[in-house]
Amino acid sequence: MTSLPRAGVIGNPISHSLSPKLHSYWLNRYGIEGEYTALKVTEDALEKTLRDLPKKGFIGLNVTLPHKISVMQFADQITDRATLIGAANTLIFKDDGRIFADNTDGYGFMANLRQGAPDWDPKAGPAAIFGAGGAARAIIVALADAGVPEIIISNRTRPKAEALRADFGARVRVVDWVQADQMLEDANTVINTTSLGMVGAQEFKVPLDALRPEAVVTDIVYNPLRTPFLDAAAGKGCITVDGLGMLLHQGVPGFERWFGQRPDVDDATRAAVLA
Repeated sequence: MTSLPRAGVIGNPISHSLSPKLHSYWLNRYGIEGEYTALKVTEDALEKTLRDLPKKGFIGLNVTLPHKISVMQFADQITDRATLIGAANTLIFKDDGRIFADNTDGYGFMANLRQGAPDWDPKAGPAAIFGAGGAARAIIVALADAGVPEIIISNRTRPKAEALRADFGARVRVVDWVQADQMLEDANTVINTTSLGMVGAQEFKVPLDALRPEAVVTDIVYNPLRTPFLDAAAGKGCITVDGLGMLLHQGVPGFERWFGQRPDVDDATRAAVLA
């Protein structure tokens, strides 16, 4: 067994992940002896991997697609927010072999939003969310905790959005995808949680004509860093926040638990990950 504390990120595919670059930068920056690696893990190998890694010196993992929901069944202890969201992205392996699961996506989203738009007031009006996947679930919980009065969701398949309304209650309202632009008329916060606009994905085609210049607009896509969605919002006079910061901030709690140092997310961190 290696004497160095080890952590990593599991997913399938995994080669695109920026997490190794981020955590390796932090290890180097704070002079911490440790390792962080990316591991491609198939669904059928998931349980064996989670049982074997602690024996190889691993103290925890980040979890990305498609395992965020599946890992929950192997966790011995799950935080309230991960239970509420229904997915985990951060695992801590305890000395006694137990697995502790958390979800830091909402924390990462909120920290990024507050860093990129320091004057943002969650209570100033509704939030409009495009998409109804796992990221949207984490963001709904975070927005509700912050005091956003209403959360309006539109998804290409309406039943998925309706499921979020069923889970999160009356504060959530669903709008048909063909009428998604109508969500923007009163929105104080506008969020794209879909893959639309990402490199290699379909383009984001919902018209943004109704965007208010006072709205804060953010995209969780970070490749490209400036998506057409954000460019269009900036053209309307909105404050825009790119998606890279969410990735950086969501990594903070895990790194602190694994390596005992709370890392900073600053311009140097961004530059290191983008290099």
